[in-house]
Amino acid sequence: MVISNAVICDVNGQRELSVRIEDGIITELGENLQDEEMIDAKGAYLLPSLVDTNVKLLDSSLNAKNIQKVAKEAHAGGVGHIVLNADSTPQIDDEIVLEFAQNGTKDISEIKIDLMLNTLKEDMTLSNIAIMLKKGVVAPYMSTIAKNNIAIKIAEYVKMYGVTLFCKAEDNSLISAGVMLDGDVSSKLGLAGIPELSEILHVSRMIEIARYFDIKILFKSIATPRSVELITKAKEEGVKVSCEVSLHHLVHNDESCEGFNTIAKLDPPLASKSDMLKLQELLRSGAIDMLTLLHQPNSPVNKEVAFYDAAYGCSALSEGLALYYTKLVKSGLIDFPTLIKLTVQNSAKAIDKHAGVIEVGEKAHCVLFDPTHTQKVSNVDSLYQGEILFGKVLRLF
Repeated sequence: MVISNAVICDVNGQRELSVRIEDGIITELGENLQDEEMIDAKGAYLLPSLVDTNVKLLDSSLNAKNIQKVAKEAHAGGVGHIVLNADSTPQIDDEIVLEFAQNGTKDISEIKIDLMLNTLKEDMTLSNIAIMLKKGVVAPYMSTIAKNNIAIKIAEYVKMYGVTLFCKAEDNSLISAGVMLDGDVSSKLGLAGIPELSEILHVSRMIEIARYFDIKILFKSIATPRSVELITKAKEEGVKVSCEVSLHHLVHNDESCEGFNTIAKLDPPLASKSDMLKLQELLRSGAIDMLTLLHQPNSPVNKEVAFYDAAYGCSALSEGLALYYTKLVKSGLIDFPTLIKLTVQNSAKAIDKHAGVIEVGEKAHCVLFDPTHTQKVSNVDSLYQGEILFGKVLRLF
């Protein structure tokens, strides 16, 4: 198969070439390539397909139907590889649930689906990390609601197996009391707020654990600029930490919750407008290591209720690449190669995979994307409902 008239874009930049693909491998890049099966890209981008390591299922319910659904959404959005969040119902914390989840993914061929392990059981005891890693989970996940003695044991396992710890920084005593960011908007709405310190305090704590044990920690869905600054300083000191930020936290803020808009009730909560702008500056400066669509879809029955009772999260996977392109690239925040670095190369590296380049010898995990096409978001569970987005996924290879 040859893809002609494509604008190839990866972490190394852009070039106009044809691509030959044989048995799923890129075998030739050049001009005027010919084959029995020709695909005319007509000037569309050929990009590495996206990798998102922070995806939840509908209503966080782990079952085969929801796994099939999320695979279709990922395909539509140009996301070729996803890692399901272990914080599900049931949560992925033992061999039985892991086997159940793996069985739900085995018949899906077009999208690569991996699983993470919840290192904490519901009773706050430790999961069997060693066995679960041997049985195929790609990363251990922990919330910082874990006490220090448990967090240290988890760190010891992470060091032993050389994997990256996916860490969500949050304080149990603070998140349980609030439903959005503590600030002017929460006061105006009369809603209990979650202080920024809920995240910042535990980022500091886990940085020191990473430093002491010399382990890799990826802080998931960071929402506050101060946390990013602490992580950046630690990286400069040689600590193996990195941070992920969601698209929503870069382009939305707590004002989106006005009118008691439950679609804007996210976990972690949206930051203030000033902090959102600071996050954009940190993105431009290269301080943010990777991005996520923070896909946390919910049924209407869990959203069309009072704000306090509504479930956390919103949908974004189906419009993934178009959202990134419209909000970050077309707007001028970052360029396309940087987007590929943040949504493909670095995300894959976090689970010890290689991706982000279109070169001879590489697997053809690619997406054909037309940036000139426009589409209107029609999804009541989306923060971008009714907006016009630029770009359409033509084909996922």
